[in-house]
Amino acid sequence: MRIGIQASYSGGFQETAAEIRDLEAAGLDIAAVAEVYTFDAVSQLGYLAAVTERVELLSAILPIYSRTPALTAMTAAGLDFVSGGRFTLGLGASGPQVIEGWHGLPYDAPLQRTREVVEICRQVWRRERLDHQGKKYTVPLPADQGTGLGKPLKLINTPVRERVPVMLAALGPKNVELAAEIAEAWEPIFFVPEKAASVWGDSLAAGRAKRDPALGELQVITGVPVAIGDDVEGLLDLVRPALALYIGGMGARGKNFYNDLAVRYGYEAEAKQIQDLYLDGKKDEAAAAVPDDLVRASSLIGPESYVAERIAAFAEAGVTTLMLQPLDGSREARLRTVETMKRLAG
Repeated sequence: MRIGIQASYSGGFQETAAEIRDLEAAGLDIAAVAEVYTFDAVSQLGYLAAVTERVELLSAILPIYSRTPALTAMTAAGLDFVSGGRFTLGLGASGPQVIEGWHGLPYDAPLQRTREVVEICRQVWRRERLDHQGKKYTVPLPADQGTGLGKPLKLINTPVRERVPVMLAALGPKNVELAAEIAEAWEPIFFVPEKAASVWGDSLAAGRAKRDPALGELQVITGVPVAIGDDVEGLLDLVRPALALYIGGMGARGKNFYNDLAVRYGYEAEAKQIQDLYLDGKKDEAAAAVPDDLVRASSLIGPESYVAERIAAFAEAGVTTLMLQPLDGSREARLRTVETMKRLAG
């Protein structure tokens, strides 16, 4: 089991980078940078590449819509270059509120676009002349859609690796199946080990049946709130607002992938209540409505012996990397958490 952490996109980045250097020395395996509608992730990942030596770097996630496929490939190859082969390209479809509301692009055909973006990236990394004729992307641009001067090009520089690892963030059945088929890694959210097989098992099996053996075993990377100690029970309440935000507020009624996941976990009535409360502006009530067992099952909060048992449950369910979300706000406590988790996961 590998241990990672996601850089905060609030506060001073230099302080965050200095902390990640300390965490690297403590054994941290992966540092991730998110990209939502804040500062871009790429500039921060490049900075981290310069100030770290061993830790792997992950974009978590770059939306597939916001860059052309070729630029996504160039960016990944560039980050892999400056980090000395330590970068994993995390991609995801995001959602219509962000893609249409922030990027001004139609949120269409996320599955097909994801497949083609990955195909184009791998073609670029192999330094083949880029000639892609897909349902959503045609490169070079057809003559009747432009000047007619476009021609197939290949990446000028030779990438550090011919295949930069790809991680796909996916929740729905078809999205998860696609991740298991074409990606090196898959990132679910709010992972409940005891329910993973019933929710995602069929999709993972279908994808693996079509998987190229050259991709290796599918890595599973998931975020977990964590607090280790004998008196941390009260910190469970810190998990509720984030669950309420996603289940209740990240999307509209009928178009919220996280709400759909809660329903598939068996919390249909609770998911509806959380969404109704959240969209009515009653965020505290929505957080209070999050089921206790969902909070406990998707986090690592408790004494060392309990956390060790839960780590084993995540591993048994197929998780290979835990991206920690430490609930203690101090830098020293986060360092201790990483050190303890490395020992328990070892």
